[in-house]
Amino acid sequence: MRNFNQIQSTNYDLIIIGGGINGAGVARDAALRGLKTILIEKGDFAGGTSSWSTRLIHGGLRYLEYFEFPLVRESLQEREILLRTAPHLVHPLLLTIPIYRDRSRPYWKIWAGMILYDILSFDKTLPLHRMLPKVQFEQLFRHVDRDDLAGGAQYYDGQVALAERLCLENILAAQEAGATVLNYVEVTQLPIEDNRINQLICQDKLTGEEFIVTSNQNAVVINTSGPWVDRVCQLDNGKSAIALTRKIGGTKGSHIIVPPFPGAPETTLYVEAKSDGRPFFIVPWLGMYLIGTTDIPFTGDLDRIKAEDEEIDYLIQETNNIIPTANLARKDIKFTYSGVRPLPNQEGKKPGSITRKHILFDHTKEGVNNLISLIGGKLTTYRHVGEEMVDAAFKKMKQPAKPCQTDKIPLPGCIFPNDPRISEAIQDYRYILPVNTINYLFSVYGAKAIEVLALIDQDSELAQPLTPELPDIKAQIVYAVRAELAHTLVDIARRRTTLAMTGNYGLNLLPVMTEILKKYCGWSQTKCDRSCQAYRTYMEENCIPDFELSLAMK
Repeated sequence: MRNFNQIQSTNYDLIIIGGGINGAGVARDAALRGLKTILIEKGDFAGGTSSWSTRLIHGGLRYLEYFEFPLVRESLQEREILLRTAPHLVHPLLLTIPIYRDRSRPYWKIWAGMILYDILSFDKTLPLHRMLPKVQFEQLFRHVDRDDLAGGAQYYDGQVALAERLCLENILAAQEAGATVLNYVEVTQLPIEDNRINQLICQDKLTGEEFIVTSNQNAVVINTSGPWVDRVCQLDNGKSAIALTRKIGGTKGSHIIVPPFPGAPETTLYVEAKSDGRPFFIVPWLGMYLIGTTDIPFTGDLDRIKAEDEEIDYLIQETNNIIPTANLARKDIKFTYSGVRPLPNQEGKKPGSITRKHILFDHTKEGVNNLISLIGGKLTTYRHVGEEMVDAAFKKMKQPAKPCQTDKIPLPGCIFPNDPRISEAIQDYRYILPVNTINYLFSVYGAKAIEVLALIDQDSELAQPLTPELPDIKAQIVYAVRAELAHTLVDIARRRTTLAMTGNYGLNLLPVMTEILKKYCGWSQTKCDRSCQAYRTYMEENCIPDFELSLAMK
C-alpha cells in the first residue's frame, strides 16, 4: 500500500527523481549506507531507456577509438561485479566481429583493439580474445557474407537478457534496505527557496492524489531521469537558472526482434553496416534474435518513441547484407522497440562520436545548492554511478561517506546454476510443473523463484501455463502484482515478464491475464477493461510497426 500520509510526515536525506537503472542503483546504495531515501518515478521502473537497450553488459570496445580508456576500464570492472553479484541475470556472451577490407576498421586495427581490451580487463574471469584468419572464419561462419572478407575476431562480454529485471531487483533491494520507492508518481513542481529544493510537489498518477515530499535540512535531490533531465529542471517555475542550458542531446536507438532465420549465428555478431559503416549487433536472445541499434539525433516526444519503418528496413537490409541466406522481410518482425540515450548535449558532433561517459552535474553554479543531475550513464556502469552519486551526496551534506557495499552484496535473486535450492525445488515441484518450467522460473527470478513456486502451494491452479506455447505460468502474474510493484498490464507483460515480446505483442494473452487479476488480485472488470485498452494503445504507439498497423486497418 502507498501511504502518502506517512511519506508527507517524513523528512528525507536523499530524494531521487527517476526510477531507471541509474536511479535504482543510487537508491540501493544510499539505503544500504543508512540514508533516509525516497525514489520517485513518473511511470514504471525501467519504463524508459533502461528497457530499450541492446541488453549488453560490456566494456565498450568501440570507445577505444575515441581514447575513452577510463570508461572502458570502469565498464569492464563493473561487468565483473555483475557477473558475480547477479549471475542469474548477467551471463557471459561470446561476440564475433567479421572483418572486411572495404570497411572502416581493418584487421590490424581490430587486432590492436582486442589486445588493448584484454589489457584493460587484466583481472577478468572471462577468456581472452582470439583472432580468426579468413579460412578459419569461413569454416566457422559459413553463411556470413564473404565479399572482401579478411577474417574475424572473437571475445567475451556479458548479456543481461532481462534488463528490466536487473533494474527491478535494485529497486526491491533498495526497498528491503529501507528506501521508499514509488512508481506512477510524478513530480509536478520543484519549488526553489534560499537556493535549495526543500520539498517536491507530487501527484499519484494512479489516483490523482497530490502530496508533498519534504527534505531535511541537509538533504540532496538527485535527478536521474535520463532523457527527461531537462524537463525535470524546468519544474522550478523559472526561479533559478537550472532550465536555461540544455544538458541532454539524446539520440534514438531502435531494435527489431525476429525468429531464428537461415544462417542465424550461434554467437552474437558485432558488425559494420555495409551501407554506412555504422556498428550494430545481431544477438541471440531468448530463442529469438535481437538486432540493433540505430543512432539518430532525437528531439521529439520522449513519451512516444517508436522504431520508424525506415529504421526497421535499415536493420533488415543490413542483416541480409551480412547474412545473405537470412532473407528477412517485414513479415518476420515479432517486436520492435526504441529509446533515447541520455547523452550530453554536444551539438555538431556525429551521434556515434558523442561521449558515453557519465557526468554528475552539480547545479550549485545555477543557483540550486542541493541538486545533482546525471547526464549520460550506461546500463553496464549503473552500480558505479550509484556509488559516485551517494559519495557526492555525503560530500554535499558535509558528512563522512560510509563505505559502499553494492560491489560486494549480491542482488536479491543471486543464485548460481549449481545451487542446491534449484535441485530441491525440482524435487518438490516436478509432479506439478515440467522441469523445464521450473528451470525457466529460476532463469527469470533467480532465488526469488522459490517465492513464485510458493504461490502454487496456496492454489494449484496457479501452476497452469498461460498458454501452451510458453513456459510462463499463472503464478507469475499474481507475483508481479503482489511482490513486484506492478500496477498495469504493460508492467506485467513488458517489464516483469517477456510476454509482450514473445509473440503477437502479448495481445492474445490479455483475456487470461485479466481473469487471473480479477480472481487473485482484486481487479474489477472496469479496471481490467481500462488496462486492456491502455495496453493496446501502448503497443500501437511504441512497439507495433506503422506498416503493420496500416495493414491491420485495411
